[in-house]
Amino acid sequence: MGEENMNDEKVEAVEQTETEVEATEVTPESVEVEAEVEAPATNSDGTERDPALAFGTGPDFKWYIAKTLTGQENKVAKTLRERIVNLKKTEFFSEILIPEETVVSNAGGKKRTLKKKFFPGYILLRMVMSNDTWHLVKDTEKITGFVGGTPDKPAAITEDEAKYMLGQVEDGIKKPKTSVDFEEGEQVKVIEGPFASFVGTIEAVNDKGKVRVNVSIFGRPTPVELDFTQIERVS
Repeated sequence: MGEENMNDEKVEAVEQTETEVEATEVTPESVEVEAEVEAPATNSDGTERDPALAFGTGPDFKWYIAKTLTGQENKVAKTLRERIVNLKKTEFFSEILIPEETVVSNAGGKKRTLKKKFFPGYILLRMVMSNDTWHLVKDTEKITGFVGGTPDKPAAITEDEAKYMLGQVEDGIKKPKTSVDFEEGEQVKVIEGPFASFVGTIEAVNDKGKVRVNVSIFGRPTPVELDFTQIERVS
């Protein structure tokens, strides 16, 4: 009789243990699932985001302007990106932008779409500034420094300044501008640059928004290369 009571107690203990296990069983409803953060598809200027770089949504990410050699902006941006990836610093950089607009040109009777830089000689960076990232950018070939702050402690631009600059870029992307149609043989006047007020004849028009104008300097015909924005027709 005593043995039967002991067996009954063991069975009850096992059943109680199983009940406790069932009561603490993990269910999908009881697990707090961390929501996946979807990466933005585009940069702040509407261009396609670089998947190799960080999202850049944290408060430590700020906008900086780096100075480059004029005409080398695209090459510098590419070199900088490669250095960021190779040095495994992608988590500290989210965007490398070259502010430019899309211009539709009808030069020579042919319609061409050109890219014209808003701020030649500068690139925009959204990054976390530290001694390491500062050296990474500064030591990149053809980057001559940052805008603002001191040589060894760059200052970030404000969100309003960044929005202003990026707003221009967005307008340039979404609303292509039409350039004046210049043709070979036209008489034009230079209105900007070291040859301002000179009058000359267009010798050639290329697909990059530039013209070669033959002007008279000290009585000698001299060809000079100018942007469309630097000349106007002689009325």
